[in-house]
Amino acid sequence: MQPGEESPLGLLLCTEGSEEQINLLQLDKSGIRVAQYLTELPSKEVLLRQLQKSLAAKELSTER
Repeated sequence: MQPGEESPLGLLLCTEGSEEQINLLQLDKSGIRVAQYLTELPSKEVLLRQLQKSLAAKELSTER
């Protein structure tokens, strides 16, 4: 963070069953570290693609 900037927000990309969810999280109060840093909020479509990509990678790793 630069002096004068607001605390960063995190996006949690979650899925339960067949339903995807996107939630905001105040990082300075959570103790969670940043996995990817962006300066602008991506579109919902980009976030859903990233979630689907992560789920596919998880499925591949559990199949092994």
